[in-house]
Amino acid sequence: MSQTMTSANSVGVDNKFPSQIKFIVGNEACERYSYYGMKSILTIFMIQVLLFQEADATFTYHIFSSLCYFFPLLGAFLSDRIWGKYKTILYLSLVYCLGHAVLSIWENKAGLYVGLGLIALGSGGIKPCVSAHVGDQFRANQQHLLKKVYELFYFMINFGSFFSTIITPWTLKHYGASVAFGIPGVLMFIATFVFWMGRHDYVHVPPTKSDGHGFFAVVFSALNNQKSRKAGQSFLDAALVEHEQEHIDATKAVLDIAKLFAAISVFWALFDQHGSSWVIQAMNMDLNFMGMQFEASQIAAWNPIMVMGLIPLFSMGVYPLLDKMGLKTTPIRRITWGMFVAAASFVIVALIQMSMDANGPENKVNVMWQFFPYLVITMAEVMVSITGLEFAYTQAPRSMKSSVMSIWLLTVFFGNLITAYVSKINFFPTASTGYFFFFAILMGIFALIFWYMGSKYKVKNYMEK
Repeated sequence: MSQTMTSANSVGVDNKFPSQIKFIVGNEACERYSYYGMKSILTIFMIQVLLFQEADATFTYHIFSSLCYFFPLLGAFLSDRIWGKYKTILYLSLVYCLGHAVLSIWENKAGLYVGLGLIALGSGGIKPCVSAHVGDQFRANQQHLLKKVYELFYFMINFGSFFSTIITPWTLKHYGASVAFGIPGVLMFIATFVFWMGRHDYVHVPPTKSDGHGFFAVVFSALNNQKSRKAGQSFLDAALVEHEQEHIDATKAVLDIAKLFAAISVFWALFDQHGSSWVIQAMNMDLNFMGMQFEASQIAAWNPIMVMGLIPLFSMGVYPLLDKMGLKTTPIRRITWGMFVAAASFVIVALIQMSMDANGPENKVNVMWQFFPYLVITMAEVMVSITGLEFAYTQAPRSMKSSVMSIWLLTVFFGNLITAYVSKINFFPTASTGYFFFFAILMGIFALIFWYMGSKYKVKNYMEK
């Protein structure tokens, strides 16, 4: 039986996590290990085992990454309208497990595509449900614990990412692809089992029907009723035939933030390359440092470690210092700065590649030089990704928050499509100096576009009262 939400007007403050949280947090740690472990060896597996060309491997990697941020739209729909969060997470987790099994057993291109498709569906589908399911477990007198539980969640994500990125490439080298993909599959099965164990303890919020005034309902209504639009009215005002003014204004708010977010897509075109072109660059570097032999795909483990250190550094040090200097760290400014910093990381990677080209294969550049671009791109992640989530939440009224968060996830989808397309047309050889400089310049241009659009954007505040 599911628990029911209770009013806390007469109930004292509760400082303990709900007991069922342990099942969700345990699930998250195992699921993130499985995802990042599989993804850490994906590029290497395609190039060294399936003999993909570097450009084709990069294309496939980013198409997969993009789908992981497209299927949240499906997951949100299934959760909100049909199954509810618990059933959506459970059913799609089983699809997720099947994808890992296919990768482990079916070791060819067909198995790769089927396995990645199933994993994208499972991973993407549960993405919008898990964090919301956590929030459902807290009563009103436990609301102050939400920040702590999400901090714990973020720690678990990076904890799983770090260890899987270190261990899985080593497993691939010593035990082969079946074992290397199989272990993340086992972890995903454990994640699903742990989540299922809490089924009798969870608060189950049932799916709800649409009120008929959502984002797409208003947009489609505007399209269908353009003939009734009066002089001086905007495109969306045509929907006033079927919707109230507040629904029109809410939809306008979503479209305004969507236009601004479009420029951020290019950031993800750069950021997610630490699992593709940066790994390819590392493959051609000296992987021995102070007597320790690393795998090319292990170097990405710097990112989760740096994230955990940079978040408190920025929130308690960098941002307050900039505020004191008169450079008010508004969300739009943070994102703009982060986009320029991301461009700088690719300039550094391009300079490393220039040095590699000058030295030749007989005198390889040490892979530890990649520490610097990893540090810079992680700084950009803190400024863009975390700020963007906060900004997205505040810029739409309650009825449209799901739509805005979906649009935020779609920026990752489109960013990875950009990288996949550039790799496919092969205008620059993958992981070449020209390739890295191209993305640095592209990011710089879109940072300027975002800065200009941000200067015209009227910031809203739709925080709950």
